[in-house]
Amino acid sequence: MAYDVRNRLTDLRREFHRYPEPGWREFRTTGRIVEELERIGVDEIAIGRDCLATDARMAVPDEAEIEPWLERAREAGVREDVLEQTADGHTGVVAVLDRGEGPSVGLRVDMDATAISESDEPGHRPADESFRSEHDGYMHACGHDAHVAMALGTLEAVAASEFSGTFTVFFQPAEEISGGGKAMAEGGYLDDVDYLLAVHLGLDHPTGSVVAGVEKPLAMAHITVTFEGASAHAGKAPNEGANAMQAVATAIQNAYAIPRHDEGMTRVNFGCIEGGTASNVIAEEITIEGEVRGETTALMEYTRTELERVCYAAAEMHDCDVTPRMISESPSVDSDPALRDLVGEVARRTTGVHEVIETAELGASEDATYLMERVQESGGLASYVLVGTDHPTNHQTPTFDIDEESLDIGVSVLTDTVLECARRRP
Repeated sequence: MAYDVRNRLTDLRREFHRYPEPGWREFRTTGRIVEELERIGVDEIAIGRDCLATDARMAVPDEAEIEPWLERAREAGVREDVLEQTADGHTGVVAVLDRGEGPSVGLRVDMDATAISESDEPGHRPADESFRSEHDGYMHACGHDAHVAMALGTLEAVAASEFSGTFTVFFQPAEEISGGGKAMAEGGYLDDVDYLLAVHLGLDHPTGSVVAGVEKPLAMAHITVTFEGASAHAGKAPNEGANAMQAVATAIQNAYAIPRHDEGMTRVNFGCIEGGTASNVIAEEITIEGEVRGETTALMEYTRTELERVCYAAAEMHDCDVTPRMISESPSVDSDPALRDLVGEVARRTTGVHEVIETAELGASEDATYLMERVQESGGLASYVLVGTDHPTNHQTPTFDIDEESLDIGVSVLTDTVLECARRRP
């Protein structure tokens, strides 16, 4: 079947790869998706505020961080009506095909990039073939560029088919910072969805393999903690200070000593620290950034509670004040076996697929779980599908790339699963 988007999957993926944008700043990406949706001829396009619950957004950067990306998109020719609808960090799109009686099927993909500088070394294909990131310090290091291309290809294929029902595609912003899933889940377009598919490429599964539905995505919370003490001269009168640096050191040391849990795996990590003024000054204020994860949402919450307890105890020990802040989070939600089995049936008869894996642990976190959870709570089915792709280096590295042969495989599996959902009905 020769669809226009499907014939351009590689070109589209490479175009999105050249212009990566971080979470809540995907203005150019949103505009380009809208152009393709209008060409496909969908029945409804909801942009920005129209498809998001504003108050449910998390990890939204401040205006000073948003504005340069908005202006960059304007200079690139993104339409003013799209920029108006996405202003203040309201990126993202929902597209709806209304094809009469039948079930409501959804597909969710992510669209943001990672704060990594892409390699320009020979042998890195995007550099060799001139589609390396043009936005310094950012790249598509996790395949979201390919996810968007596959979603557009699937949407056009379903539109050209005998599909009966409603097909809604969620182009979700801010996945890398776990900020967009909840806002899109509460945006109104998910309320009546009977079947929801989410998709990701790779994750150590090679081209030709498909995981029909993952389990045990790690629940996660991003946290910042600010310790405030009192400055003093470190040589002359250190006793007059309240040392925020000591409080932070105590907190970090004890955070890694939080007891493991007998009900499953937990994780804690601090990866960033900022504060202090000089070597001869007792540090007055320090902020640390970290995260907690758990095999279940309850285990993540256990770890977060313990982490906050540790931080309060460290602050008290060193006569400091402390303010923990939750920046973003996501729950743990498993794929439904019934929909997972259906994806597996479709994948087994898909050209190019040589291995179908019933289920596998994700081993990471994903805020698509907010959308999955909402569908499941309403009585629908959800599955998080992995489409294998050969990638020369790991995700989230400067030399990450994909095997573009996997794009067509992904479109085939997703399209045929949507059509099969429509035939079977909920």
